[in-house]
Amino acid sequence: MGDPVAFLQELIRAQRGGEAAVQQRVADAARRLGCTVERVRYRPADVPMVAEFASAQAIDTAERESVVATFKGRGDGRSVILFAHPDGEPVAATERWRHDPFAGQIDGGRLHGWGVADDLAGVATLVQGLQAVLETGRAPLGDVILASTPSKRHARGVSALLHGGLRADAAVYLHPAESGIGMREIKAFASGLVEFRITVTGRAPDTNEISHAAFAHRAVNPIDKIWLIHRALQALDARRGASVTHPALQQAIGRSTNLLVSHVAAGAGDAFARIAPDAVLAGSLSFPPPETLADIQGAIEAAVRDAAAEDAWLSDQPPRLEFVSGVTGAEVSPDHALYRVVAAAVRHVIGEAPHVNPLHTSSDIRNPILQAGIPTVGLGPLGGDLTQNGLHDEWVDVEDYRRAVKVVAEVISGWCGIG
Repeated sequence: MGDPVAFLQELIRAQRGGEAAVQQRVADAARRLGCTVERVRYRPADVPMVAEFASAQAIDTAERESVVATFKGRGDGRSVILFAHPDGEPVAATERWRHDPFAGQIDGGRLHGWGVADDLAGVATLVQGLQAVLETGRAPLGDVILASTPSKRHARGVSALLHGGLRADAAVYLHPAESGIGMREIKAFASGLVEFRITVTGRAPDTNEISHAAFAHRAVNPIDKIWLIHRALQALDARRGASVTHPALQQAIGRSTNLLVSHVAAGAGDAFARIAPDAVLAGSLSFPPPETLADIQGAIEAAVRDAAAEDAWLSDQPPRLEFVSGVTGAEVSPDHALYRVVAAAVRHVIGEAPHVNPLHTSSDIRNPILQAGIPTVGLGPLGGDLTQNGLHDEWVDVEDYRRAVKVVAEVISGWCGIG
């Protein structure tokens, strides 16, 4: 087969023209492979929420488009959906890049480009994997569905397709690994995640003086009250850490759930003698399957409610708890036929058995599993310096990307059959 790197470089160059330009390249390439191509337009806010939620402010409101390309199987083999997302981070701060972000330059075995690891490499892999099969002169017996579909900022593209009736016997999410392991791991487990915000109000002292310092004993400082909530959340985290366990997570990091307080704010940094009107705490809680969103929301609500009940001010002025977004965890057993096929392909291509990385919280593998009952795993080449993490010169390892294409070809052959 030809070098699949050239197509990935083409997508990187197309990225200069935005997501629509990338999708056009994908649609054109799929047609050349003999696929029937459908362009599916949708609005993320119109997609039903199943085992997840998000506030209206968190959901992308613009109309989006997915490219769905179907290669019709030539027999009675099993079908598969290969999906990845073409949308990247908004282009900004490109002056920090040492490599042209839209040239697809290779340097030291790394291919650099805007969004190459998140997730142009995945999009390229699904096209090139099918092409590698067809170049052998044989074809899949089962249907192969290539879905290049938006994901970032709750774009919810694969969910829209699933709710629109897209079905297959299995799915594979193609995305470069962010763990530094690359093709030696398979995503077959994803914890759930709830993000929340808590606001408490205070009371300024009854004075017209600019400075509140002399009157502070007559005020209610919301900073004091938010720490009561913080301590209650710490206690909840400790209880859950001791009681909630999942074997995969326990083996990997010795803990199966965590509550992270990521932000606390009150007042202004240059107002040294003023009581802030309110204080805000924000955080997230990761949880393993089979726990549900209702379980987690109820636990957080109870912790906040009980803390408020023990304080006279908070009893009269209850904290305002807002759940910003949440997704449910999901997993596929290593004993499942899909996992065995994917693991065998990885072993054959890279020469060693892969392992499950259970630390990909809220991975998109959850969507087909939870919303349509479709077993799903994920994999992808080594990548790094993602722009979504505030870094620059995003890259994927060239050789690992080539291995990813070969693995996907073998997954198609092993799962769908070829003839």
